[in-house]
Amino acid sequence: VCLTCCSRDVMVKINQICHKTGVKFFTGDVFGYHGYMFADLGDHEFVEEKTKVTKVAPSVEDGPDTKKAKLDSSETTMVKK
Repeated sequence: VCLTCCSRDVMVKINQICHKTGVKFFTGDVFGYHGYMFADLGDHEFVEEKTKVTKVAPSVEDGPDTKKAKLDSSETTMVKK
């Protein structure tokens, strides 16, 4: 359910109905440069893309910076939450 341009009382009442029945609820509005958005998704699953972290083996010639883990932006993993 998506709502806009409603009073606070109407939004709260419809959100409570949606929450009880397991329906996802979104509401929002804009007032010039300012606005708001609210989402009640209840229990839900989503997938987040994570950049793979690789550890570099230190060599004799390299300084202490090479011992830190480095991000490999070319490899990503999808994590379900």
